[in-house]
Amino acid sequence: MGAISSEITDEQIRSALQDAHIPTLMLALVHLTGDLDLIRSDIRPQPEFLGDPQDGIEEPLQQRARELAFDIISRVRDEEGAGAGTLSESALLEMIGYLTSQDVSGEYLEFLTAELSMNGEDAYAQPALKQVDAERLAGLRVLVIGAGMSGLLSGIRLKEAGIDFEIIEKNPDVGGTWFENTYPGCRVDSGNHVYSYSFRPKNWPQYFSSQPVLREYFSETADDYGLRANIRFETEVLEMRLDEARGCWRVTVRGADDEIQVLEADAVISAVGQLNRPKMPDLPGLGTFAGPAFHSARWDHSVDFAGKRVGVIGTGGSAFQFVPHVAESAASVTVFQRTAPWVVLNEQYFSEIPDGVNWLMAHVPFYAKWFRFSMFWKSAEGLLAAVTAEDGWNRPERSVSEANEQMREQLLEAMREVIGSEPTLVEQCTPDYPFGAKRALIDDGRWFRALLRDNVVLNTDGVAAINADGIETSDGEQHDFDVLIYGTGFSASDFLTPMQIYGRNGVELHDHWQGDPRAFKGISVPGFPNLFCTYGPNTNIVVNSSIIFFSECEVRYILGCLAELAGRGRGTLMDVTRSAHDEYNERIDAGNAGMAWGQSAVSTWYKNAAGRVTQNWPFRLVDFWQQCKAPDQADYHFEQNG
Repeated sequence: MGAISSEITDEQIRSALQDAHIPTLMLALVHLTGDLDLIRSDIRPQPEFLGDPQDGIEEPLQQRARELAFDIISRVRDEEGAGAGTLSESALLEMIGYLTSQDVSGEYLEFLTAELSMNGEDAYAQPALKQVDAERLAGLRVLVIGAGMSGLLSGIRLKEAGIDFEIIEKNPDVGGTWFENTYPGCRVDSGNHVYSYSFRPKNWPQYFSSQPVLREYFSETADDYGLRANIRFETEVLEMRLDEARGCWRVTVRGADDEIQVLEADAVISAVGQLNRPKMPDLPGLGTFAGPAFHSARWDHSVDFAGKRVGVIGTGGSAFQFVPHVAESAASVTVFQRTAPWVVLNEQYFSEIPDGVNWLMAHVPFYAKWFRFSMFWKSAEGLLAAVTAEDGWNRPERSVSEANEQMREQLLEAMREVIGSEPTLVEQCTPDYPFGAKRALIDDGRWFRALLRDNVVLNTDGVAAINADGIETSDGEQHDFDVLIYGTGFSASDFLTPMQIYGRNGVELHDHWQGDPRAFKGISVPGFPNLFCTYGPNTNIVVNSSIIFFSECEVRYILGCLAELAGRGRGTLMDVTRSAHDEYNERIDAGNAGMAWGQSAVSTWYKNAAGRVTQNWPFRLVDFWQQCKAPDQADYHFEQNG
């Protein structure tokens, strides 16, 4: 990054500093001065202040930091300096430790400095591509299934590598889940400075963006990288068959005009996601309701809720967001809850990002990088200890460790501050399982305030059946409605459905899995060579971070696999060994068993029908980053065909 511009004014600096995130600001000042004593003072983050926008730094110290920053920034501007230059590894480790309030080990240095991209390097580039002749790379034919976040990312990276590719997308536009989910209130629950591509930052209007903003981001990404020419819209993959003799995949697709075509590809990247097939509840009478009834992911915008009696089944992430909106106009809203969610209150969840923050990102070197990293850490590794089981802890249905118990009490106290006047509601909203056993929901209190409305009722009696008039609960009571909305989530464990995928010896992938999806690093499945998954089994996250981080790691690994295929020549099949696959999954299962979501028996979409955790990554982000740097040839069988 360059110097402080000589054209900026004192007034601009002072105004922007009023909005500054102080820990980020202090680190930017170190870059400008090289003086580590700046972060050895009492102006330090306090990790126990959960959800505080300034990480517990009190106002007098904030003001001192702003005055210090004004002096330094204006001096660097007037001297036309470019800052302190490159900082040492030990300095960067100390700076990371300052921001995280933890002693960060040296193994994090490569990972975190790459994530920070201090010198403008591409943190997720695949160096192996440079070792392969460009003509060999250009000769590969890769098919990407899905034009959501991971599909677009794959297309960008394939285009950069000079690899021939095509993207198959069932929808008429890009965006995946952000195209399909249009219910009122839909927004992301990861901070947008981390829920965005590492190479494509944006001046986000809010800390947590709404669906229209996210859809626009991915649409603009497709435009800016010239991807639309490589996408077949309104086209669905029906079947894929491995042609072992020729070393390729034959993929049957159906277009918008119902035309059936068979495409060939040397490799296939699945970017279909997990949260794209709505799950309807298994209830007697489903489909018999006489009025409008729909799933939140297939929102019926023709329905006018004014004066209507609305029944909502589910209290997951979608219901959490749309219920406050529906309640504003409906005569009544009854929400049927099976399991109370944990709620992390964040006052910034609906907040606009102040102009000063974006100004600092644009004009103060390294402020943007440390700001993004602050969000990255606090939403990821920073919470890992709180969901890790403690040996000897004997209350698995309440908490799994001392840290988990403390988190429980913090969250309950925050809830009581909003709805403490209603003891019955407090009891209904208190989860009976540990924090982290199910995905926590982010909010600024709107959900709780909606439940306090006179026209909203939270019902925990249990749904027994659906009928023409509404819902019958387990106590035999009938509840009549004009509209039913299913906020019942997605069939997350049904990976890669409804496609039929036939690998070696004609074995179909879902028959191979038998309801227990597994993959090596979440990417490769034995017997299905040259098929690579993004957002595959056990690559989901609980204590947040961003799924985009996982996708960027996975695509880097897949590019390493494609480099291997190109280097060995067309017709090569790259099949993960059974031993590598099984050893990896044993480690994953053991890791999940030691986490809150593995300890608790609470029902959750993290698990399959047999109770195995098929979704979650149980280790640190640095571990995932390391394992996806490049494929190890020893983990694969290579076979030359064609």
